[in-house]
Order: sequence, then structure tokens, then C-alpha cells
Amino acid sequence: MDHLTIERIALAAIPIVLAITVHEAAHGYVARMFGDGTAWMLGRVTLNPLKHIDPVGTVLVPLATHLLGGFLFGWAKPVPVNFGNLRHPKRDMLWVAAAGPGSNFAMALVWAVLFGFASAGGAFESAALRYMSFVGVAINVSLMVLNLLPILPLDGGRIAVSLLPRALAIPYSNTERFGFIVVIVLIVTGALGVVLGPLYRLALGAVGAITGVRLPY
Repeated sequence: MDHLTIERIALAAIPIVLAITVHEAAHGYVARMFGDGTAWMLGRVTLNPLKHIDPVGTVLVPLATHLLGGFLFGWAKPVPVNFGNLRHPKRDMLWVAAAGPGSNFAMALVWAVLFGFASAGGAFESAALRYMSFVGVAINVSLMVLNLLPILPLDGGRIAVSLLPRALAIPYSNTERFGFIVVIVLIVTGALGVVLGPLYRLALGAVGAITGVRLPY
């Protein structure tokens, strides 16, 4: 492993771990706001990455996919949420689920602004900071669009359950046991990139439009 590769890993690790950590903490924080303190009591509403890191899903897989030039992908230890404790379980599920992708979108905006400052002629012009900040944009946009897929147990699936009429939400919720298998099949077949590619570019364009920063695709 050469010096450049080690440097890229070190720079990429910070935004990747932060993206996944804040995503999970956001779920627990919003769940507590709506009546479920499970994650809070277990110490999971925290920015301490050690509470959320899965060594494989949070570090090895995202770094490997990034270095191999593939779609950024990863996961953390899920924050426990007892939806039955929410004041209005079906309705409030939407806000708890949306908190994760929402936090990723907010972080993507912050990293995009930093990318602009780090670019040529910017206030903090730096190749290293520019690289790290773009990884921050990329991983957060990737996590956002991935988690918004309407597949349980992804956040998009929870949002779909919340929005569907009860007569449809109940049978749809029963598909959760197959969700992980569906995601793995999408990854192995390459279909995930086909599905998420346009959504990623659309979201990246939105981040650039909001911040006024020109981002590479």
C-alpha cells in the first residue's frame, strides 16, 4: 500500500464515519422527541462513533468500494427504535425514518461549502481538504439516496409504511424479512448502481444548486 493510498484512506475515513454516525444518532434523537427513549437509554443518541461503528460495514466496505471506484456503500449498527412507544406510531415513524437521510443531506451541504472553500482560489485552498470534503459530499448523498429506497428495513421502507393506508401498510411491512436479501441481490447484479446512479446525480446537482458550489460528478 503506497503513501498516496494511505493518505486517501485517512482523509476519507473522517467523513465516512461521521456520515454514518450522525445518521444513526439522528434516528435516536428524533425517536426520543416523539416518545421513544430506547436509543437514548442505551447511549446511542451520541456522536461517539464507537457506539455506532460496525467494523465491516462502517469502515472496510465503504473504503473498499470508494478505493475501487465503485458506489459508496456502508452501514452501521442500527439504532434501536420501539415504534410502539411513539405517541402516534404510524405517523411518527415517518419523521424518525426521515431523520437519517435528512441528516445526510444537511451534512452534504456543509461538506459542499467546505469543498468550495478548499478549491482553487478558495479561502482554505487545499488539495487534501478538497478531497476529504468531496468524499463527505459523496458518502452523504450516497447514504441518503440508498436509504430512501422503498425497501424495508431501509428508511425509505419505513417512510412508505407510514404513508400507505393501513390496509396496504400491514402486508407491506411483512416484506421486511426479505429486504436485506433484495439489497444484496441488487448489489451483486449491479442493479443497485443502475437504480441509484441517476438519483445520486440528481441529489448531487441539488446540493450544488443550493450551495452554489460546482461539484464533480
